[in-house]
Amino acid sequence: MSVPQSHAAEDPRPAGPVKAAAIGTSVLLLAYCAFISLGLPDGLLGVGWPSMAGELRVSTDSVGVLLFASTVGYLLSSVAAGFTLVRLGVGRLLAGSTALAALALAGYAAAPGLGWLLPCALVAGFGGGAIDTGLNAYAANAFGPRHMNWLHAFFGLGVAVGPLIMTGVLGGGLSWRWGYGLVAGAQALLAVAFVVSARAWAPHRAADTPGAAANTALPRVGATLRMPAVWFSMSAFAVYVGLEVATGLWAYLLLTEDRAVSATAAGLCVSAYWASLFVGRVVQGFTVERLGTTRTLVGGLVGMLAGAVLMAVPGPAWSAVAGLMVIGFAAAPVFPLLTLTTADRVGQAHADRVIGLQMSATGLGGVLIPAGVGVLVERVGEYTLGPSLTVLAVALLALYAGATRYRARAA
Repeated sequence: MSVPQSHAAEDPRPAGPVKAAAIGTSVLLLAYCAFISLGLPDGLLGVGWPSMAGELRVSTDSVGVLLFASTVGYLLSSVAAGFTLVRLGVGRLLAGSTALAALALAGYAAAPGLGWLLPCALVAGFGGGAIDTGLNAYAANAFGPRHMNWLHAFFGLGVAVGPLIMTGVLGGGLSWRWGYGLVAGAQALLAVAFVVSARAWAPHRAADTPGAAANTALPRVGATLRMPAVWFSMSAFAVYVGLEVATGLWAYLLLTEDRAVSATAAGLCVSAYWASLFVGRVVQGFTVERLGTTRTLVGGLVGMLAGAVLMAVPGPAWSAVAGLMVIGFAAAPVFPLLTLTTADRVGQAHADRVIGLQMSATGLGGVLIPAGVGVLVERVGEYTLGPSLTVLAVALLALYAGATRYRARAA
């Protein structure tokens, strides 16, 4: 499959360090803290839920209701944030959304029952979706590809730290409520930092950016939604996140049931998969400005396909493990660089809105696609994971090609 290149082989935007210096070190450091904080709540529930369910006297599968409520809040707010970001301003959006997230997590800590947790989950999702959209929209305009990779690496670090916080709390003989309380406190401090630094976030785009004046008059919503590149991009984000989550969710079952890997070794392999995403973003943050954004992104997409094929081919366990590691490392730059190049596909005037739509698509893809793969694995066999991931990787390449092709025609 031929994937069309963008208008230039290299990213025409200024290098990451130059842009970061232009907006100030304090904002850059705050952005890194914000990405860590955004990932923290995701890791709390998995470790804390057994204790929560026991204390609140609800069934274990009730967690699905909370996840549904959180996803609904995330979808609604990510779309709304994309369409209101320019009017609200990044600083105010992040301050308000982070305060909402802190309030919701504090609600978790004080919850007397499931009925209290549901609105808290909805509010937490709403705050998280707006934070995700605001941070990604700002970063796509203010930072280069190096920092974009590293920022998303720090999100993964936050996801990894969350379970450690809850594990430490429970291991210390404290209630799970302390875990949520600690993260709520961190979010509250971050909200205060956003309030204090609101003016520093104001230059969402440099004043000398070509077409910056034109962006003050926003295009109509219908004009954004009628662009084929928008729908190709949204679908690409949904498929990417679905593939990433499905790989991590079902790889353990493939390795233990189909490739005769021990439970301990399989668990370590899955952990190594998630670690490879983090390592890949750090490493490729150093190399992306030398190789170019387009080459790095296309290389990641092709690498994901190669890893999926390795997992699909029947054979020894090492080939499936190798495929798992290849997918993780290759996938590392895809999400940040797809976000970074949004304006290249849809135009600068539409970029903030489309980033919000893309973030909402990740919520849908991250739920529906892994669930669909799980049905196939359950009804047909564990060996179907590799072929399923291969089909998804091919679809992702095709969607990226469609998005760049339609943009090239429109330019």
